[in-house]
Amino acid sequence: MKHRGRHRRRRRGRALRAALAGAALALTGAATMISASQATVADDPGALKPLTSAAETGALRLTEHPVPGAWLDRLSSAMGEPVGVDAVLGSADRTLRDAADCTAEEREALPLSPAATRAYCWDDGDTAGWRPGAVTTSGDAEEDGRRAAHRVVLSAWSRDDGTPGGGLARVSFVDADDPDHLSYTSALLAVPVDGGQDYRGLDSPVSGMVWYQDKLLVTTGAGDRDALYVYDMDRVQRATTRANAVGRVPGGWAAGGHRYVLPAVASYRLSATHGAARPGAISLDRTTVPASLVASERVPADGDRPTRLWRYAFSPDPARSGLPAADSAGHVDALEAYETGAAEVGGVLSYRPPGAQRPDWYLGRAAGGQDGRGTLWRQDAKGARATECGADRSQRCWSGPVGSLSYWARTGEVWSQSGRMLFALPLTSIEDALH
Repeated sequence: MKHRGRHRRRRRGRALRAALAGAALALTGAATMISASQATVADDPGALKPLTSAAETGALRLTEHPVPGAWLDRLSSAMGEPVGVDAVLGSADRTLRDAADCTAEEREALPLSPAATRAYCWDDGDTAGWRPGAVTTSGDAEEDGRRAAHRVVLSAWSRDDGTPGGGLARVSFVDADDPDHLSYTSALLAVPVDGGQDYRGLDSPVSGMVWYQDKLLVTTGAGDRDALYVYDMDRVQRATTRANAVGRVPGGWAAGGHRYVLPAVASYRLSATHGAARPGAISLDRTTVPASLVASERVPADGDRPTRLWRYAFSPDPARSGLPAADSAGHVDALEAYETGAAEVGGVLSYRPPGAQRPDWYLGRAAGGQDGRGTLWRQDAKGARATECGADRSQRCWSGPVGSLSYWARTGEVWSQSGRMLFALPLTSIEDALH
């Protein structure tokens, strides 16, 4: 039986690689058909410009606002003992399809160059009406890449019914132990209210997400006065009804039809400074000491100012595990910051190669709003370079719409999400495409 299972996995792996290679070939061929206006050089963002003045860095300051412990205790007392990641994964009841089983239309969301080496598409019925958002992994959370002995991918989704307070955000917990069979279930993101006697849904899309140690940090949209919310991965609560309502309901607790709910344990408010920067895309950089949270803002293609990139240090204090370093007043200040000429940044990554003095910055950029195919740039203080594809060396090679970037150090893979596709590829292949 073991030999037959091994042969099936090998055949499955060959089919998946053939599907990805075929999709990349077809998409690369399509790239040569792009109009000259798109296929020629995309807007070069140039070199990074350091921001050093107090006024410039002050606009990046965040202020921490913890949810009172009594609120969280009151909520867990009413809802029952919280559970952790292992319990959530143990109830995963939905399956991601391998790229070989995805439609050609779904696979069009994959990058042209470099090509994904692993790709999956989501359950149609479960994701209908939901928009994909950011991705992070247990490779961010722990140095060995495992949480509760599992390899895990977290994927954010949002939904808005068009009414005030009608938005919802959730995180799908993907069990990635077996690369040939990814299963998942989802938890609603919530915010405690009324002294912990109830909670509301996080009424905001999640464009950035980082799982570090036992905390999950997510960015919020422009309508929320808090720029970041923090969730404790050991404080997942079980809903007691699958009703579509959110919060306390007659006879129990509802999470918009989901089995689990994550109540926020803290938030970070924007600086009161004029022109305060709202983090959009975020990711983890383990190549700094201590590890750091890197961020970018989203400036539209027709915007009249540069985009800012910056980083915050994570606290080395065990009592503040997974939280940014803050002073006694709860202020979190940027360690370093830059301006870039890149607009429509939907994904950011910072990584310092072994032996290098400074990290490189990787920026995933949407093409003129949300239409067309995106670009992927590597940028530093000397200049910028984009991945290229097709006979005409087009720079429109990345996924579109552009999603967040997450680097899994133990495997050397970069994870992202575009459309209905979740995918991974080696960072070395990005470097090869840049050269």
